[in-house]
Amino acid sequence: MSLKWPWVVCGSVLASLSAWGADWPHWRGPQRDGISKEALPEQLETAKIAWRSEVGIGFASVAVAGDHLVTLGNEDDHDTVWCLNARTGEETWRYRYPCALEPDGHEGGPGATPAIDAKANVVYTMSKRGQVFCFDLQDGTVRWQRDLWNEYGLEAPRWRFSGSPVLWRDRVLLNVGSAGWALDQESGRTLWRSEGAPSGYATPVVIPERDEVIILSAKALVTVSAESGQERWRYPWDGSRVNAADPIVSMGRVLVSSSAGAILLDEIAMDPVRVWQHKALRTYFNPGVFSDGHVYAIHGTTHRATALVCVHLASGETRWSEPGFGNGALMAADGGRELILFDKGQLTFFPAKASAFEPQFRFQVLGGKCWTVPVLANGMIYCRNARGQLACVAFASPSEDS
Repeated sequence: MSLKWPWVVCGSVLASLSAWGADWPHWRGPQRDGISKEALPEQLETAKIAWRSEVGIGFASVAVAGDHLVTLGNEDDHDTVWCLNARTGEETWRYRYPCALEPDGHEGGPGATPAIDAKANVVYTMSKRGQVFCFDLQDGTVRWQRDLWNEYGLEAPRWRFSGSPVLWRDRVLLNVGSAGWALDQESGRTLWRSEGAPSGYATPVVIPERDEVIILSAKALVTVSAESGQERWRYPWDGSRVNAADPIVSMGRVLVSSSAGAILLDEIAMDPVRVWQHKALRTYFNPGVFSDGHVYAIHGTTHRATALVCVHLASGETRWSEPGFGNGALMAADGGRELILFDKGQLTFFPAKASAFEPQFRFQVLGGKCWTVPVLANGMIYCRNARGQLACVAFASPSEDS
């Protein structure tokens, strides 16, 4: 790695200047692909815990914009939306509302990650029961709220709603209903909605050049107009248990992976054609990261052996498979050249190389179940476990280390 971070003192640790880092304002980061342009420090071995916080049971990741970090968790059948200082972990504001924990094969609690619009100074959240909020980012004032479950008598999937809200143009896109839902960002009113079969658990994926949205529902992959919600095409895909990992879109091709296996579709004249399909890639909860022609992901489920794999997207060939992992998740740094895996409470850093898995450094952060993706933002790495322990990892200054 060629880039080093500039540093300023932040309490007892040293953190990078945010101007040299990058915000992570919503699920999957700035480009919604799980990749940050921010480089990792050369001194990975100087990793230390900068702060810890308790945010409640759940699996929601964090959204970071400047000094604001927003996440949510559940305690005593109430969700709490937390806004913390991203550098110190100190509370900025919180908002609590009733929402059932509903543990079912896991601890329960919210799974959707907040979405921040820093320009509008707002943040959007969604509970597992379809309660959607728009908060003032500075003080937590509720600008508007909706209760889609009760308003419409929705048919929800077994583990309820967990797809994160996606901000696109003037709307909030949700994986609710059989083919998505859109709310107006400013007022919260419904712009369009779908009915029918329950939703999947994945987050909507926007195709910007066509102003379209890909929705992975419980039984199919559906593409709709972001403007009107009109369906463009549909491809059957029954994930058996869970359709939760976001589709990966690249060069007119769409990769779908779930407990049922994986399929690569080529969109030809708006009529998807199968390129390949197999069960050598099953991303259960979290999507993989696509970098330089390859997908890096956790392959397997909670009831089968898992492995960290590298798969060639065009051919579907597994380039390498590394056993001994759980159901963790990964993101990429340095424009996709470096990967950060959080699994079994441990951070693992390794280069995106199709030739072999070559871990550079490992650092134990938390204990317990850790299914939530790590987030690198402005020089800090944020990790959480199912119990609601949130930890911030920082790195020592090069001058301090010398």
